[in-house]
Amino acid sequence: MSFSNNISRAIKPFEKLPDSLRIRAVSLIFGNVVPFVGTSGLRYEELTHNRVVVSVRNRRKVQNHIKSVHAAAIALLAETASGFVVGMNLPDDRIPLIKTLHVDYTRRSSGDLRAVATLTDADIARIRSEPKGEVLVPVTLTDATGQEPVQCQMIWAWTSKKK
Repeated sequence: MSFSNNISRAIKPFEKLPDSLRIRAVSLIFGNVVPFVGTSGLRYEELTHNRVVVSVRNRRKVQNHIKSVHAAAIALLAETASGFVVGMNLPDDRIPLIKTLHVDYTRRSSGDLRAVATLTDADIARIRSEPKGEVLVPVTLTDATGQEPVQCQMIWAWTSKKK
């Protein structure tokens, strides 16, 4: 069964573009919708109903005092990936809300960062069918060395939009 909502309809026209153009176009669109995401230069590399991949380049505007990606930018990266995988599955009459943002910084990151947020088929079925609920969204965050400098979990809730 096919599922469509505002997010999936917004990205559909860009699906057939080459990766570099698609990533840039989708990132610009969502960067305008969520200004802080646009300011940080997050890049939406993959958007599916089961998996969302978002990255950030280690550039001056997101760096800390030791020239690695700032802790707040890392949290934003994980929150964005997890929020979009939930958002890809929410009917248009519901709104996602971050409930818990748990981020453990285990070592200094190196270079660019990439967050991968995933949902199981059972999670997706609940998000689409329950008018109100919450889901734990695991996020794997890796740096340029392929290691995980951060361990994170996000709990997202959803509820009906106010009329």
